[in-house]
Amino acid sequence: MPKARVEDIRNVAICGHGSSGKTTLSDTILIQEGIATGHHSVDDGSSICDFDPEEKNHKYSIESTLAHFDHKGKRFNWIDTPGRADFVGQTLSALYGVDMAVVVVNAHAGVEVNTRRDFDDAGRLGLGRMILINKMDADNIDFPKLVEDIRDLWGSQCVLLNVPNGHGDDFSAVYSTLNVPDNTAGALMDPAEIHAPLLESIIEVDEEVMERYLEGTPPTEEELSRLIVRSVAEGSLIPIVCAAGKKNIGVEELLDALVLCGLHPFSKPRTAMKDGEEIEIQPDPDGPLIARVFKTRIDPFVQKLSFIRMYSGHLKRDEHIEVSSVRKGLKLGAILEVQTDHTDTIEIAGPGEIIALAKMDDLHTGDVLGDYELPPMDFPTPMVGLAVSPRTRGDETKLSGALHKVVEEDPTFHLDRDNQTKELVVTGMSEMHLKVVQERLARRDKLEVDTKEPKIPLRETIQAACEDSYRHKKQTGGRGQFGEVHIRMMPFPRGTDPEEFCTKSRFPSLKSYHHDEEHNFLWVDSVVGGTIPHNFMPAIEKGFKERLESGVIAGYQVQDVCVEVHFGKFHPVDSSEAAFKTAGRMVFKKAFEKSKPVLLEPIVHLDITVHESHVGDVYSDLSSRGGQVMGADAAGGDLQTVHAEAPLRAMQTYARTLSSMTGGDGSYEMKFSHYQMMPSEVQREIVSKAQMHEEEDED
Repeated sequence: MPKARVEDIRNVAICGHGSSGKTTLSDTILIQEGIATGHHSVDDGSSICDFDPEEKNHKYSIESTLAHFDHKGKRFNWIDTPGRADFVGQTLSALYGVDMAVVVVNAHAGVEVNTRRDFDDAGRLGLGRMILINKMDADNIDFPKLVEDIRDLWGSQCVLLNVPNGHGDDFSAVYSTLNVPDNTAGALMDPAEIHAPLLESIIEVDEEVMERYLEGTPPTEEELSRLIVRSVAEGSLIPIVCAAGKKNIGVEELLDALVLCGLHPFSKPRTAMKDGEEIEIQPDPDGPLIARVFKTRIDPFVQKLSFIRMYSGHLKRDEHIEVSSVRKGLKLGAILEVQTDHTDTIEIAGPGEIIALAKMDDLHTGDVLGDYELPPMDFPTPMVGLAVSPRTRGDETKLSGALHKVVEEDPTFHLDRDNQTKELVVTGMSEMHLKVVQERLARRDKLEVDTKEPKIPLRETIQAACEDSYRHKKQTGGRGQFGEVHIRMMPFPRGTDPEEFCTKSRFPSLKSYHHDEEHNFLWVDSVVGGTIPHNFMPAIEKGFKERLESGVIAGYQVQDVCVEVHFGKFHPVDSSEAAFKTAGRMVFKKAFEKSKPVLLEPIVHLDITVHESHVGDVYSDLSSRGGQVMGADAAGGDLQTVHAEAPLRAMQTYARTLSSMTGGDGSYEMKFSHYQMMPSEVQREIVSKAQMHEEEDED
């Protein structure tokens, strides 16, 4: 049977900005709870939670790490997450697997960029939240000002659950604000003054208890223990606790706070969908199976581990289960309990538990076990790309397999073979993200790669309409080749409805039309009188599509074009599909070159968060890149988020520039927005180079 009742499970992710002490605190907890012994340190590469060679080398977390322990009758599944934006996919996947997020604030540095992101993501996913002010043993801490900043940023529901008795070398204990002790010597804020606001945050979720309190009757201990969990679940209370993880001060009180007010797996209702109907999930081990793969890891022995969060039902070895992505279902292998880098086999897993399944190649992150649907897992789109190739000739297949393993593990790492540029392109969250992937390929797969900036996926289109024709005629002694095609070409703006566009007023002899959504290409058949037999029309379309893929002026895909085939000629003996395909390809090229062709480039939307003192630098830099600032918003504290659009070609190395410009404190998110006409001087240079390469190829 499962090791704990659902009510006694605490699934917790600890998250926050890099260097806020999350991993050190996690190591301290595992030692305190008897899971490990001895000295462990991130700095010397001996951390319990940072066990990958890349983590030991860089001295920061790259993967999320699962551990488990028992504390005062509660079963903790504890996930330590990376704090760098480069590895946000690991943090997000962990949040999808838990019920409670401990968001860590560095007492010396204050609320940093990635701390805000993690706090917001936890709220968006409906998790309970607790704020941990860590590193209270540092010097030069203005604790009251830090608490004020937190409340200004995240609201008055952020209330201290305990108060430190000092900072730096003077920090040695925390005082409860719920059960205020008699002696609070050295407290940086008065616990007695915080007690009343804390009580009100707890009991405001129950009108009856609140009314009695206002009439002078305090809540009972039973009411407080019940309502404090409910207040965290509903968000009327976000407890703040204090600690120094490295010195193990306040760590016991952190765990006690999670025992007291941390959410268990069903503190908040959860729903799933089946046959279009929403149902509330019940934590019943004998109920229908509902579980999800929230993380995938491939260990050094190439054993794939699928981390599973259980919601309903149970899992047993050798059972057959349904999976959302597998048509015939799967037979389970070993069920594993994960302790950092170790696993132990267990017999059964039930609601609320977090376990792993080994060597299940058909399972992928986001897959749902059972025949119900859960809301999809959402991750940011990576935009920093590199074209990669194996350093050793003949390793192309090996490289593809190794990169697909990384794709399995990391939802913010993408792999594409660009049909247009013929490059194998990997995209990640940053240059550092991709650098770590290369290190992993070298270590795990013994594979060295060469990289370069990828070619930007430009597009070709036209600005004017024209009419042209092409006759393909070739006589070789036997049966010849003949096909003649007349077309009208015109712009077809993106977003235009094909049916509304294809009117009799525009195409009086319209017979049929076909819309290719991928290229936004519309081709219209208005041939009358049998000047081109109907059986040759598909061949003409094939000729058009070849040009759509290969381009005309610079070798890039064509989009937003309409072509009307309105006339032609054929020969009863010499005409063939091949002849009309060639005629279609060539007439497309002739007309395109006369229709004021232009190159389009991808434009990306940027949200750049920096200290307000760097906003002017950001504006100036974006202007130099051809970007356009759309506005700016306050992001809490002294931070501003600048919203802008810029050409992707100018943003390839932006991560490095922003880090240099802000001393490493800036962050940004980038996503594709739209295609836009390139500046004429840039376009001329690209077209000139393409024509020069084409002439070299012909020679």
